Amino acid sequence: MESNIHYPTDSGLLNDGARILTRTMKKIEHKAGGLKRKVRDRMRSVTRRVIAIGQALRHKGTEGELKRKEEYRQLLRLTRQILNDSRRVFQEVEALPPRCRREVSGLSERLEAMADQVRRVVRQTKARVFAGLTQSPDKLVSVFEPHTEIICKGKAGKPNEFGKLVELQEAENQIITHFEVYEERPSDRHLLLAAVEAHRRKLGRVPGWVAADAGFYSRANEEAAQTLGVKYVSIPNRSTRSEDRRRWEKQRWFKKGQKWRTGCEGRIRVVKRRHGLTRSRYHGLHGMRRWVGLGVIADNLINIGRYLAPQPA
Repeated sequence: MESNIHYPTDSGLLNDGARILTRTMKKIEHKAGGLKRKVRDRMRSVTRRVIAIGQALRHKGTEGELKRKEEYRQLLRLTRQILNDSRRVFQEVEALPPRCRREVSGLSERLEAMADQVRRVVRQTKARVFAGLTQSPDKLVSVFEPHTEIICKGKAGKPNEFGKLVELQEAENQIITHFEVYEERPSDRHLLLAAVEAHRRKLGRVPGWVAADAGFYSRANEEAAQTLGVKYVSIPNRSTRSEDRRRWEKQRWFKKGQKWRTGCEGRIRVVKRRHGLTRSRYHGLHGMRRWVGLGVIADNLINIGRYLAPQPA
C-alpha cells in the first residue's frame, strides 16, 4: 500500500514553495519589528501563472506547447525574485542584534531550508520543460515531504502514486502482526524472507502458510521459505511455461492461499479508508511510521474485539 503525500506537478511545487517562502519572510518581518525593505507579496502573480499553465495544458500541438513554456518562464522568473528576496531577508537577519536574531532563528532556518528546496524545483522544472529531461533520480515531488517517492503502479487509472511503500503482514482473524514503512522502495522479492523472519521473531515460530502475489516470487525465495519451516508457500509464478509448475499451482491448498491473499488486498483498502492511511497527517518519515502504527493498532483492536465478542446463540 502507498500513502499519498502531495501533488507532484512542477507548477504546484513552485506555487507551494513560493507561498511558504513568502509567509515565512512576513513572519520574520513581523517578529523582527520590521526590515530595511518591506517584504513584497508576489503570490497573486504566482497564482495567475499557475492557473494559466493549467489552462495551457488543455491546448495541444505547437501553439499549446509554446504557451505553456512561456507561462512557465514567467512563473520561474517570479520564483527567482522570491528566492532573491529570501536571500536578502536572510542577510538582514544575520545583521540583526543578537537578541532579535535569536527570536527569529527558527524562522530563519526554515527559510533557508525551504529556499534550498525551491531551488531544486527550479532546476528540475527548467530541465523538464525547456530541455525535455523527464528522468531524474533525485526528482523532488513534494516541498513539504522531500522524502516522497514516485511509485509506479502500472494501472490504467492510476499509473503512479506518490508516497512511501508500506508493508503489512496479516495473520488469522485479520490481525496485522507486522508493518514497515520503507525509506526507499525495495524489490518485493527482497521482502519475503524478511517477513517470515519477522513473524518468527514476534510469534516464536514460522508461519505454516505464506501467501503473496507474483511480485514476491523467485525460486530461491520459495526454497528458502520451505527450508525455514514454512509448509505451504503460495506464490504464483506468472512467467513460467512449465506444465509441472502449472499443475502445482492448481492444487487446492495453493488456490486456498491465493484466495486468502486476495482477501488481504481488500482488507488493506479497509485499513487505509477506516484509519486514514491514504495520507499521513504527521510530517517526515518518522511521522509517517507513527501514523501507520497508530492505524494498525486501532485496526487490530477492532478485529480482536470482534473475535473475542460472544457469538449469538
